[in-house]
Amino acid sequence: MSSPLSLLQRGAGKRLTRTVLSCSTASKSHTLRTFSCASPSKHTAFSASQPAARKKVMFPGALNSEYSHELKFVSSVESIQTYQVMDSNGSVLDPAHEPQVSKEEAKAMYRNMLTLNAMDQILYEAQRQGRISFYMTSFGEEALIGSAAALNPKDLVFGQYREAGVLLQRGFTLEQFMNQCFSNERDLGKGRQMPIHYGTKELCFQTISSPLATQIPQAAGAAYGMRRDGNKLCTICYFGEGAASEGDFHAGLNMAATLGCPVIFYCRNNGYAISTPSIEQYRGDGIASRGIGYGIDTIRVDGNDVWAIFAATKAARKIAVEQNKPVLIEAMTYRVSHHSTSDDSSAYRSKKEVEDWSKRDNPISRMRNWMENKGWWMKGEDAEITKSAKARVLEAFAAAERLKKPAIHHLFDEVYAELPPELQREKADIEALARKYPDYYQVNEFARS
Repeated sequence: MSSPLSLLQRGAGKRLTRTVLSCSTASKSHTLRTFSCASPSKHTAFSASQPAARKKVMFPGALNSEYSHELKFVSSVESIQTYQVMDSNGSVLDPAHEPQVSKEEAKAMYRNMLTLNAMDQILYEAQRQGRISFYMTSFGEEALIGSAAALNPKDLVFGQYREAGVLLQRGFTLEQFMNQCFSNERDLGKGRQMPIHYGTKELCFQTISSPLATQIPQAAGAAYGMRRDGNKLCTICYFGEGAASEGDFHAGLNMAATLGCPVIFYCRNNGYAISTPSIEQYRGDGIASRGIGYGIDTIRVDGNDVWAIFAATKAARKIAVEQNKPVLIEAMTYRVSHHSTSDDSSAYRSKKEVEDWSKRDNPISRMRNWMENKGWWMKGEDAEITKSAKARVLEAFAAAERLKKPAIHHLFDEVYAELPPELQREKADIEALARKYPDYYQVNEFARS
């Protein structure tokens, strides 16, 4: 079993280089293999008067190709390997890749994984009871927290749906999670979004929007602005493999590659998108191969290995901010949960498959095993932490449920600097109806200001 940390690097006026660090767990041998070919300068001139006899293709649209006398259609290339730091038992495969984190940092990450799991259980059941309208869990994908731990707190995050762990790692409170899911008067979004569509300016997390992949070109554009500002920050954009089928994915990646935008594209390939198995989504080598096609530094990682994610994101950030270029991370994982509370995954996969995955490769268990191997965690501590997390979630839940809804005037706030006349009339009409029929509109359930 190999454990490669592979980044495909390309630069104008430089050489095309692929560096692969391969660690064999059987022989404990390590080899560094580099493959390179010349890449012409960005300002190379192309002339029809150049000699006809040459091996290199000099057309401006294919700068690294060679002529061939063989009529051959290419249908596949070497499969991209998956970088892994520790196995499912929490054993580090190569001592050189041992995570360089403190005991306190590791324990804080693990507590957040347990807290996320506890919060998901409670809010999922709350939706089933009709107490909130919608929810999405992160069961099986808790290792994503490793990516948040590798970022600068001021790096700008563009999430999709399943990044609550990133917010937890950045300091989003349980009260803020509950207020948003209940759309109450303390919700930072003032009730304008459906549950789990979090956003916080303070923690540099752009508000989530429902349409798939819209955040991808936005992240590329924001990263371009960061490059112009020269502030040595980057954006990170999370999305699933299903979103990679949207046009915005291709536009965003091509824009980032051609403009040199410091953005990390993080694809959570959990195998099922909303309800479509990956085998029915694409025939190529996952999503990582698409990054290479756009000339983007690319790596595929074990998405259930928190330390592989941490190391890859840290390396990706270094490339993004120091070289002003995009990086694509494809994290291979498995969605244990239904896609959302609106989904029944038993319609497209067996319950036994889900149960087997949960037992075979659980990111929380793997992290716990690693900590126990280091003597940083004692057997039985999980129960205490989980009990405490559930108590804190339930306390925040109860407080949020008691609060009123946001004041009605927030429907019209913070879009226009000066409210247009037609919206002024609509606002006046709504206020008049609320005064005339207070019981019908349940005005006492809304805050006054």
